[in-house]
Amino acid sequence: MKKNRRLFLKQSAMAGAGIMFSKVAFTASSYNKIIGSNDRVRVGVVGFSDRHKFSHSPAFMNCYKELNFDIVAVSDIWKIRREEGINFWKNKMQHDITPFKNNDELYNSKSVDAVFISTADFQHALHSIEAVKAHCDAYVEKPFAETMEDNRAALKAIKASNQIIQIGSQRRSGTNYKTAADFIQAGKFGNITMVELTWNVNQPGRWRRPALVAQLKEEDTDWKRFLMNRPYENFDARKYLEYRLFWPYSSGMPGQWMSHQIDTVHWFTQLKHPHSVVANGGVYAWKDGRKNWDTTTAVFEYGDEKIDKNFQVVFSSRMHNGDENPSEIYYANGGELNLITNKISPRGGLHEKEAAAMNMKANLLPEINLSELSEKVVASANTGGDTLTSNHVRNWMECVRSRKQPNAPVEAGYNHSIATIMTNAAARTGFKATFDDATQEVMVNGKIFKY
Repeated sequence: MKKNRRLFLKQSAMAGAGIMFSKVAFTASSYNKIIGSNDRVRVGVVGFSDRHKFSHSPAFMNCYKELNFDIVAVSDIWKIRREEGINFWKNKMQHDITPFKNNDELYNSKSVDAVFISTADFQHALHSIEAVKAHCDAYVEKPFAETMEDNRAALKAIKASNQIIQIGSQRRSGTNYKTAADFIQAGKFGNITMVELTWNVNQPGRWRRPALVAQLKEEDTDWKRFLMNRPYENFDARKYLEYRLFWPYSSGMPGQWMSHQIDTVHWFTQLKHPHSVVANGGVYAWKDGRKNWDTTTAVFEYGDEKIDKNFQVVFSSRMHNGDENPSEIYYANGGELNLITNKISPRGGLHEKEAAAMNMKANLLPEINLSELSEKVVASANTGGDTLTSNHVRNWMECVRSRKQPNAPVEAGYNHSIATIMTNAAARTGFKATFDDATQEVMVNGKIFKY
């Protein structure tokens, strides 16, 4: 704390000399909230989900002692999940964990400095607002938002705060992705002409929770609190636990899977969102009452129209045939960058014969493994393994200490949400969706898309 006090006094002196600071600079009031290097960071769990249990928790356990973090509380509106979370973390941390029936109780207790948020898709942005208003840092699962109203509100609240928010877009902590981003942004790849994104599984039980649905009773949870700002409807255990199958609680494939992959397009190209998107698909295989599609194809146009550098992105996903081996391939006139094989290659590039026929020069990328450009490339586009999540959670925890911006700041979530909301709009209306930069609204046929 002596070191922090010296830093505070030094910065105060610099401020007095007329030097401008960003909004994260220390003030007299924020000085009292500094987490010193010897102070334990108290973390709460908002929503004890499978994602938290099987991905966040092992990532946290890898480094919590080194970074001096602790899990102290679980907030979940469903009694069974709350009790499961308490027992799970009590066993892990070897001390009592405080249960909270809702986030109001959690934040009013002043017992946490940071939270993991892994609730229903449509709740992430709203729960992020709650966290920053309580002066808590947060690791927030994707999709960040499922409506532009929620997206804008969360961005505004987070940017007005001093909190460290990491969006759960864990590709941004993958060394292969960082290496690919550097290669493209340095101009070595050439102009991107097309990107193919796929994510296919053959899992009739994916996003289904029949055993849990049978256990859920309305009296054991808070249905109105679950709905948050969605239109009221009578209690439905399937929509509570299998929300990824039902709009407006989730967009399904766009929010769950495409949000990961479209984020790399934004990151690599430094473009914020697509110009337009059309989508086609339906429920072709699993006739189980779901409303969100089990088969989706979406086609985007991206680029800078001012300098005529547009390109197409195609996302396709099916839930009735596939081995969950997501692929991301970037194409240029000189070849491709493949994030499954982690290779840059001249495959498909302009060869001498074809070039000569048009009085052009051959255009071929070199054959390069991303590992040759970075010694630590260990991941691929498949996020099933948890090297990416471990790196990403650690990055957030380190930034909670350093107060530096994490690898996936709120803007990453805001921008991937624009793309997923546009896709959802196109899928639900059957028309092309566009984006109005002036109003920050998704548009269909000249009208704002509303659920």
